[in-house]
Amino acid sequence: MNSTQIDRARIESLVRSAIAGSGLGKTLSSSAGGSRTGDPPGWVDGKPNLRVSISARHVHLTDEHVEILFGAGSVLEPEKDLYQDGFYAAKQTVMVVGPRRRMLPSVRVLGPTRGASQVELAFTDSISLGIDAPVRHSGKIDGTPGCVLVGPVGSVQLHQGVIRAARHVHMNYFDAEHYGVSDGDMMQLKITSHECTTIFEDVLVRADEAAKLEVHIDTDEGNACFLDGASKVELKKGGCGCQK
Repeated sequence: MNSTQIDRARIESLVRSAIAGSGLGKTLSSSAGGSRTGDPPGWVDGKPNLRVSISARHVHLTDEHVEILFGAGSVLEPEKDLYQDGFYAAKQTVMVVGPRRRMLPSVRVLGPTRGASQVELAFTDSISLGIDAPVRHSGKIDGTPGCVLVGPVGSVQLHQGVIRAARHVHMNYFDAEHYGVSDGDMMQLKITSHECTTIFEDVLVRADEAAKLEVHIDTDEGNACFLDGASKVELKKGGCGCQK
């Protein structure tokens, strides 16, 4: 399976949903304006600036797998910076192949590289592939199903690593202090719109020194709450801690 004659553009037109080709998804922010000098990362006018972003299907790769898929000596080439500093959507994409040759073409690779390759899907993506992908926090891939990744040069058989990423919020320690939470806690996200109001429980806190306040939900969740039409987003301490 080191080469393929499949017309990726044709397949893409048939099987991809209306997800932005960049793999970055859509974003709603609770406030606007620039950060003033001296504020913590991502703060505006002396307070946290909450962003809620839809994270479309994507792939994380190891250095080894980058070379197998794209050729010896290959490295990820940044195409677009993500909101979190140091992270980016790469120019490279791969085909994700599930059982019975079901596939998702042109799935974006995100950088930088990681210690273990991982595929993050929405529930409808996993159904399309025929993979029973569990909800997991990123990096918690033990016992998860695998798939085949196909690049322009070679292919990789992943024996595990396909997940539905649990919803989570990136924040720095100033944000955490503001909300009264710590790394690993659970929070609640409320999305208000004129058509529907949705509350998401079990939003995992991922706190570090440099992160900017941003909630990641997947495409199914973003469509369910109609994030495009939201008039208000709110984050508060809470959540039952049910997700693994």
